[in-house]
Amino acid sequence: MDFVSIRIITGDIARLVAFYERATGVSAAWATEDFAELVTPRATLAIGSTRTVPMFAPDSAQPAANRSVIIEFLVEDVDRVHSNLTGLVEEFVAGPTTMPWGNRALLFRDPDGNLVNFFTPVTPAAVAKFAR
Repeated sequence: MDFVSIRIITGDIARLVAFYERATGVSAAWATEDFAELVTPRATLAIGSTRTVPMFAPDSAQPAANRSVIIEFLVEDVDRVHSNLTGLVEEFVAGPTTMPWGNRALLFRDPDGNLVNFFTPVTPAAVAKFAR
């Protein structure tokens, strides 16, 4: 089994896709007006409109209701990214902080309120863990 993507359901797909394109620098590939993907070398962030939910099961997902998942992106320099995101991100939850497990992390919310973590490994163990 391979993990391939995480999907966000949103009530405003154009807004959310544009946010992630600007935040990550990755252009989205649109399959339909209701579904887009931001593909990176390690994983894919899929974004679907609420109109896609009934295709799976009616009322099985609700937009802007996540309170338990953190979407994470490995970045080259989290401090530089923090500076670049100022003006785009409305809510920074925590500024760049070096975590006990060796990553320097930046936690913020996307326009739908989902938690997003951009991080850079900074200790030798963390750097080795993410080297590929």
